[in-house]
Amino acid sequence: MAPQDQTRKADKAVSGDSSIAARLLGWYDAHHRDLPWRVTPGAFARGTRPDPYRVWLSEVMLQQTTVEAVKAYFRSFLEKWPTVEGLAAAPVEDVMKAWAGLGYYSRARNLKACADLVAQRGGRFPDTEAGLKELPGIGAYTAAAIAAIAFDRPAAVVDGNVERVISRLYSIETPLGEAKPEIRALVEKLVPETRPGDFAQATMDLGATICTPKRPRCMLCPLREDCSAMLAGDPERFPVRLPKDDKPLRRGAAFVAERGDGAILLRKRPEKGLLGGMTEVPTTAWTARADGATTEDAAPFPAGWRRAGRIGHVFTHFALELDVFHAHIEGGAPDGHFWSLAHEISGEALPTVMKKVIEAAIPGATKRRLPH
Repeated sequence: MAPQDQTRKADKAVSGDSSIAARLLGWYDAHHRDLPWRVTPGAFARGTRPDPYRVWLSEVMLQQTTVEAVKAYFRSFLEKWPTVEGLAAAPVEDVMKAWAGLGYYSRARNLKACADLVAQRGGRFPDTEAGLKELPGIGAYTAAAIAAIAFDRPAAVVDGNVERVISRLYSIETPLGEAKPEIRALVEKLVPETRPGDFAQATMDLGATICTPKRPRCMLCPLREDCSAMLAGDPERFPVRLPKDDKPLRRGAAFVAERGDGAILLRKRPEKGLLGGMTEVPTTAWTARADGATTEDAAPFPAGWRRAGRIGHVFTHFALELDVFHAHIEGGAPDGHFWSLAHEISGEALPTVMKKVIEAAIPGATKRRLPH
């Protein structure tokens, strides 16, 4: 975008668009989503203030994860650990187990580290973006979101939904990867002095429910009269994106060893790296950059291995296919491994890819069971 165009759009956000925040907040008052971590605008107006612990917990969970997927995990965490001090007191293994299936497991490790630090400081979160960014696992976006929503600071909160709204509102032609500073600058001009937290949530709700990636419901949008992309008749063209590279496909093998009583042999992955600290069945040495062996010859120990199928899983930067082998064995667990009883499997810190592996070998094994 030419410098004069950028200046013109920034000036418009200050002057001609001064009513955008008011209209967006009015829409939010009537059409906000009811979310388990949210203080509704009505409750906020009556004096209820958000709990920073809940805001922080939800924002960490929502990184790279959908709202619908997060709801159940959020409620489960609150039942187990209703305060940041309670979370800090929990063993890290329990936190990883509770996080299992939510993905991006470095978030869980940072969550525990952050809770530990906040608890040491009396259970109080910093109330500024700068202070929040000093905590483990809190980057620029999360710091802005917590500052705005939990402490009503006038912070520019820019997630994917907000990027889409702003890109369309101003018809930003710059590809999204390069346009982020421009979008943030425009949001900063729009943030109102009053109710900045509600404004942040309103913009995110607008992107999630009205200004959707496909088939946006422009006729219901409170900003339709100002949206240059809608007025031009092609809102779906924004945000402009460069073509994506195809994800590389990696391959490997996984080995599900089952004992006569239904116990399954597991091991813990290294703390650092992909799926760090999570639990898995033995696998070959696949990584994001290299394939592993794919045959039973690569099993960690000899057994009557039989092929049980193949599973696929997609990570952020690569796709993975694992050939699954199953065997019945007896005896003690090899060094670095442990037996998990049948009724305990569902409570282990198994990432989704490992649940797929076990289900391929023993259907129903990862579903919750009660001991007899």
